[in-house]
Amino acid sequence: KVQCRISCQIAQPYEDRPFEGLFLISTESSPMAGPQFENGNNTGEDEVLCARIIEKAVRRSGALDVEGLCIVAGSKCWAVRADVHFLDCDGGFIDASCVAVMTALLHFKKPDISVLGDRVTVHPVDEREPVSLGILHIPICVTFSFFNPQDTEENIKGDSNSEIAIIDATLKEELLRDGTLTVTLNKNREVVQVSKAGGLPMDALSLMENCHKAYTITERLTEQILDVIKKDDAERNKYATLLSSENARET
Repeated sequence: KVQCRISCQIAQPYEDRPFEGLFLISTESSPMAGPQFENGNNTGEDEVLCARIIEKAVRRSGALDVEGLCIVAGSKCWAVRADVHFLDCDGGFIDASCVAVMTALLHFKKPDISVLGDRVTVHPVDEREPVSLGILHIPICVTFSFFNPQDTEENIKGDSNSEIAIIDATLKEELLRDGTLTVTLNKNREVVQVSKAGGLPMDALSLMENCHKAYTITERLTEQILDVIKKDDAERNKYATLLSSENARET
């Protein structure tokens, strides 16, 4: 279980990217998420790797339109921040965090603004309707865990048939795995990134096969995310017609 909270504030863009906004991601875990986070060990390598993979999937792949976050070039922009909290970790926290961040970005709406010269006015929610973020595509992370029941030396020689690959491993399975591969794709069959931090060697055919398997999962999760966002939007706006001036009133 992962909770993601999106917030935004007006900040100054980077000097080398004056026409782009900012996207920041922060991960936080506690012993409530699992025994592996006890004794204050909540900033381990796995957590840093998770934040970097999601940051690459969202910002560097162009999933979030950072140019649309620019308010005044070189002076003011929106800084969108995603705070990810691990509530119950039983493996697969990279995949779950990516789904949580993308769903939260699709659901979030920033306040509307008006610009007059260098003066920026942020309008409250009751004065103007908030504006959704520009999401160009939805990247989904799929992590494969590899096990080597035979001798590791045999696998190095090229005997890839002896490997066992599973998706959505539990925490116990992750502690026993010999290698890992995280593939990030979108519904357009575009491979956003491939992360393989050590482990067992892999040939090109195995990588392509795993990408094809990951695409079916990506397609299904994308449909589920869009369906949830659509249902929530319909639930929130079901009484909007009653307040509209176009509603036919009886005398």
